[in-house]
Amino acid sequence: FSGHEHRTSYAAKANSNRALLKIIADEGLGVDVGSIGELYLALAAGFTPEKITFSGVGKRDDEIEFALSKDILAFNVESTEEIDVLNQVAGRIGTKARMLLRVNLDIDAGGHAYVSTSLKQNKFGVAQRHASEILKWALLLPHIVVRGIHSHIGSQIVKLETFNATARTLVAL
Repeated sequence: FSGHEHRTSYAAKANSNRALLKIIADEGLGVDVGSIGELYLALAAGFTPEKITFSGVGKRDDEIEFALSKDILAFNVESTEEIDVLNQVAGRIGTKARMLLRVNLDIDAGGHAYVSTSLKQNKFGVAQRHASEILKWALLLPHIVVRGIHSHIGSQIVKLETFNATARTLVAL
């Protein structure tokens, strides 16, 4: 990515060993956490809040509140319901929550059906056809700051064209 503004983040769910997280933090990467426990570990390992994103379905209000109190970079949100909860929690504690909307691009990344995350029948993210209207709505909420979009098309992808198709779809959106 030389010459291009970007942020590379490590998924703490892959291995949240504190020593490994410290090495990754020391290299200047960001981290994506999926629970309050992973957030504690990331902070203890030396990740600064502006390099932390919080993903995953089913974030609890106390997890959201703690992450907001630490002023993390953003929440990757999955639905309008989650945006509404994020707005309410941020309003209750008098702050704003930065968010990225997870968009389901309906891209077949290959692999086994049990680990599929990016097809329209999967539960993750909002349908691409609804993303613009959801983002416009979220921009009007008093305690939400829309930072962009997010997509996760799967793991163990071996076809370069899958990444190219994803990039083209995200840029178009």
